[in-house]
Amino acid sequence: MDKRLIITIPHYNNFDGLLKTIESISEQFEIDIVITDDGSPLKLNEKLIISSYKNKGKIFFQYLDKNYGVGIAANKCLQFVKKGSYKYMARLDAGDICYENKFMKQLSFLEANHEIKLVGTWARVLDSNGDFLFNIKHPLHHNQIKRKMYLNSMFINPTVVFETAILETVPEYPEEYRYAAQDYAFFFKVIKHFKCANMPEVLLDYIIDGNSISTKKRKLQVANRIKIIIDNFKFGFYPVYGLIRSCILYFFSRFVIAIALIDDCFCVGIFFLISILDLIN
Repeated sequence: MDKRLIITIPHYNNFDGLLKTIESISEQFEIDIVITDDGSPLKLNEKLIISSYKNKGKIFFQYLDKNYGVGIAANKCLQFVKKGSYKYMARLDAGDICYENKFMKQLSFLEANHEIKLVGTWARVLDSNGDFLFNIKHPLHHNQIKRKMYLNSMFINPTVVFETAILETVPEYPEEYRYAAQDYAFFFKVIKHFKCANMPEVLLDYIIDGNSISTKKRKLQVANRIKIIIDNFKFGFYPVYGLIRSCILYFFSRFVIAIALIDDCFCVGIFFLISILDLIN
């Protein structure tokens, strides 16, 4: 098995979370890591990070001179990866907790399914106190993923492992979405060119933090999602429903419970109409 894997971690002002993530990586083979700090107020304690990494492998550090946005920091990581000889790349964010042998399981999956170039996993969602909230279980197969991408990203970004050869076709996260939803835009491009999958196993704890992008920049994230859906739009149930759904979430984002109720009822209401039009088309 080819185990040339590197993990990329864009980081901003979450040193404790970064340490927890580094400490959680537990594999039986060497894994390199590249950390790009996006202009945090305090410089990273590199010695402490290196000493916290119990797995074999090197840790590389890159620093941006100011806070450019997570998309720029993530692209700086990709630039580093493309200069190396790695076959596979993974992505983590500070605070994510990996389960034991997560990456070995994903590499084994990719080696056994050569037509699949990118694979994610399911995840357990926790709040900032470590209390369980729910599990995210995205679709497993490429065709399901491709259809439902119009609703939201069908990959949990920090669970994904993919072949670096993908970067020859999709070289970076789109910079126009550097502050929010850059992973969604990236994955949308990837699924157009490569077969992808999710493994039906929870292999990561995903922490919802009050300072995370999905919390602090929720409205921007939804607005960017709408732009991405429009950029990739084609007539059909999921594109139409996904666009309307995102517009509702954008305008009524403060009323989450009400939207959840509207969302379910609305889905039933438009399903028949759009399905019929889709057949006609």
